Amino acid sequence: MESPRIAAVAADTSDPKAGLRAVASLRVLADTLELRQVEAALRSGMSWQEIADALGVTRQAAHKKHSKRIDPAISTPRRNR
Repeated sequence: MESPRIAAVAADTSDPKAGLRAVASLRVLADTLELRQVEAALRSGMSWQEIADALGVTRQAAHKKHSKRIDPAISTPRRNR
């Protein structure tokens, strides 16, 4: 099922079971797209703080969610302490 159709099903409250399945599918899609964008951001040299700011979360939350999932070939910036 394509994304616009999934979104329409997710928004339609006449069939909650189908709507909930569509919401779950959208969540998986959004998570996959977020990871791809985080990887692209890291490749472009963005810091975890810049990524977190763009996502509207804390640096710690962005790092915790994505650091173990990103392509290990991507060089990640280290924070100066």
